Amino acid sequence: MRLRSGVFAASCLLVEALGVALFLRGFFPVAVRSLPRREARGDPPAEPAPPGPGMVSNWTKIPPPLFKKVVLVLIDALRDDFVFGSKGKQFMPYTTQVVEKGTSYSFIAEAKPPTVTMPRIKALMTGSIPGFIDVIVNLNSPALLDDNLIWQAKTTGKRIIFYGDDTWVKLFPKHFVEHDGTTSFFVSDFTEVDDNVTRHLDRVLKREDWDLLILHYLGLDHIGHMTGPNSPLVGPKLREMDNILKKIHISLLSKEEASLPNLLVVCGDHGMSETGSHGGSSEGEVHTPLLFISSAFEKRSGPLTQPGLVQQTDLASTLAVGLGLPISRNSVGNLILPVVGGKTMREQLRFVHLNGFQLSRLLQENTPAYEKDPGYEHFKIAEKSHGNWIKLYLEGNNSEILLNLGKKVLKQYLEALKTLSSSLSKQVAQYDMYSMMVGTVIIMEVLLLLLLSIPKALSSRAEFEVPLSPPLFSLLFYLMCLMLCAVHVIVCTSAESLCYFCSMSWLTAVGVMMLISALMCGILSAIAKIFENSRLPLKNLVVSSSSWSEIDVLILAGTIGHVLSLGASSFIEEEHQTWYFLINTLCLVLCQELCRNNFLLKEWEPHHSTTMKQNFDSVGEASECKNIDIPAAGNSKLSKATSSAEFIKGSDKWISLASPWIILICCRLLRSLNQTGVQWAHRSDFGHWLTSSEHKSELSFLAAVSLLMILFLVQRRCSLVSKIAMALGLLGVYSYRAAIGNVIFPWQHDSKDISKGITEARFVYVFVLGIVFTGTKDLLKSQVISADSSVKSTGLWEVYSGLVLLAALLFRPHNLPVLVFCLLIQTMMTKYIWRPLKCDAAQITVMHYWFGQAFFYFQGNSNGIATVDISAGFVGLESYVEIPAIFLTAFATYTGPLLWAIHLLCYLSSEVNRLKAQLVVLPGTVLV
Repeated sequence: MRLRSGVFAASCLLVEALGVALFLRGFFPVAVRSLPRREARGDPPAEPAPPGPGMVSNWTKIPPPLFKKVVLVLIDALRDDFVFGSKGKQFMPYTTQVVEKGTSYSFIAEAKPPTVTMPRIKALMTGSIPGFIDVIVNLNSPALLDDNLIWQAKTTGKRIIFYGDDTWVKLFPKHFVEHDGTTSFFVSDFTEVDDNVTRHLDRVLKREDWDLLILHYLGLDHIGHMTGPNSPLVGPKLREMDNILKKIHISLLSKEEASLPNLLVVCGDHGMSETGSHGGSSEGEVHTPLLFISSAFEKRSGPLTQPGLVQQTDLASTLAVGLGLPISRNSVGNLILPVVGGKTMREQLRFVHLNGFQLSRLLQENTPAYEKDPGYEHFKIAEKSHGNWIKLYLEGNNSEILLNLGKKVLKQYLEALKTLSSSLSKQVAQYDMYSMMVGTVIIMEVLLLLLLSIPKALSSRAEFEVPLSPPLFSLLFYLMCLMLCAVHVIVCTSAESLCYFCSMSWLTAVGVMMLISALMCGILSAIAKIFENSRLPLKNLVVSSSSWSEIDVLILAGTIGHVLSLGASSFIEEEHQTWYFLINTLCLVLCQELCRNNFLLKEWEPHHSTTMKQNFDSVGEASECKNIDIPAAGNSKLSKATSSAEFIKGSDKWISLASPWIILICCRLLRSLNQTGVQWAHRSDFGHWLTSSEHKSELSFLAAVSLLMILFLVQRRCSLVSKIAMALGLLGVYSYRAAIGNVIFPWQHDSKDISKGITEARFVYVFVLGIVFTGTKDLLKSQVISADSSVKSTGLWEVYSGLVLLAALLFRPHNLPVLVFCLLIQTMMTKYIWRPLKCDAAQITVMHYWFGQAFFYFQGNSNGIATVDISAGFVGLESYVEIPAIFLTAFATYTGPLLWAIHLLCYLSSEVNRLKAQLVVLPGTVLV
């Protein structure tokens, strides 16, 4: 069956989507879950029964609350060193005093990736470990249906008040007796977002009609996103938070009664990286302070010790015990024992037994062989020892033996809790390997089939012979189906197997197996046809002389090598190294090709040489008149070598030879600008040096020079109106950065008058839209009114230049050289490498893709969400508007690949112009 290349590619894309969906379903693990929330209510377990007849414990209910009122202050992006480090001592003196000498317990809470707000709120309130799929849900948080602390508190009649991030209101609708939410995505707001929380404090602290007060402050997180953790804005914000904590603590102390004390909890949902973002697993992102402040605790004395490390999920269990609530059924956290350390031994044992019982029941509901789990075995041993302790207690034994036995039982419980929590946490990281393997097989088969079809798809007929009928009726097809179905039965009937693909209907599973078999038979048929065609006699000299060049070999080997590297997590984390290596190697191979064409292939037939020289001189004159870059195409190495040897003359020859080395130097400089990846992301780079407050003058000079270079490199093919708009737009970019305090004008001595730069940014948007509109008009004109391809080429370039202006606005000032080098490399590749070497369309497309991927990492991006600069989504916005914010953030993140993709369209359009100009200027010339 014959298919057009477009239909064949669309069919492959659909099958590829199926494979990707299966892989992702297996890659994102299903979280550990217990009963639904409506079934989670039940009688709490009694104390372990003492051995012996006639002895029964009378404690069968949830222990009463330990605190009357609880205030939870969550400061978004609060790193541990902001409280326990030098910044804490300098900007948070009251909090530091309470930590060092007050009645408090301080810990470092470790958050699990992804370190973004919504999953972390889930972890704090449910005690469970959210997955990476919650990163997507973070943009529009649905109501939380799992058992959680807020729901338990509301069910028992406790009154909850909330002020702050509206993510809480979305997760817990109708749970608060009073709330006032603020949007968390408008990151350019540092003050109002916190003032909207603080303005309620004086009134609420005087009232008695609440039991739990939750405050979520966002200003520190917004400062981190915009200016980083070392910004001069961080200190005043920490001082503001310190004053708020002081006010709350003094108010709680003044209203305490003799019966029950109050509790102040201070924590962060996540930290921030050295660039101010979050989402990854670096130490600055996962370590947050956790403070418990109450008069119920003993006053600190002696030397200050390093805060202990706990898990963020431990807060849910600890607050549940403190408020007298059942522990959430899905919690994998442990009780933080020092918080209840002032209670009697029986109460402490009761608390840890409740926690252990909840964890063991969660293990039973998620693990078939739970009885063999070490944590479950330790819990049963501790429970038995607990029963013996209760027997001694009920007998009235108050000797040292009872105290020592109680300490031993407590230690056994804590060890069991730690092991149970570890076992449950590991289940969250278990992947559905079978579904992942099936999806991977489908993806690889489609990619191999596409690779084999490239020669046919790029031919003049652009058709592909799909070997559909023979495989469906071949013995191999049925044998493969039978073998795959047998494997499916074995995997899905095994005792340990729990996977999504096995839960599908057998009809669907058999259909997938038939698809895999058909693809494999099609691949084998295509390979057999290639070998059959290779045995045919050669018909002419041109075909016999054509062979793969070093560029073709590198492109194929590099593509296959990159695909194989994605099978290892280390290569994915450090994928930028792969692309840096590939483009560096590509530059060396291009240098070799240029040297060969200029020094080794100079002697050809005089007549052929003279003819080619005349042809290219004429084409060159035509191209100069039209101001159009002329890339070239050819089908044989002979014509490529001849044309390039004759075309490059004088200084252009040496510039062409130097171009690969200049590109290598540019790439090396860009690598030093931004450290990325995982292993070396913490190391300082030139970008950190530029963004420090001491080097604002150097950053301003670099930004100004970069904007001038951008204007010089972009304006060469724009109309006069677009050139003026581009110049004014780039001036507006610098004015915007000066307005928000990133750079300074020469006549400025400081940047005290800092604003949001709304007016300046919108000034630039006007010129971006104007340039893009002009280019779009030319594109429509070329399609509807005029058939002149030069109009289309000009329109494409103006759209491209408008997007370059938008990128210059969204890029941080220290990243503007990335844009300059991107334009410079594109110009040099077009004029001095692709044109002389006569690279074909496939080679140029792959090169654009490689450089686009490399520039994605040159921007400072990585495969972790922590490097996404969400501040770009709010440039020029006064409030959070979802669609523009998402578009701007996505564009700023993927600027490198997008600009290279659009430049490819511009290049191919100018190729069409060249061919038409050649036909007009050289009538009768045969194009090889």
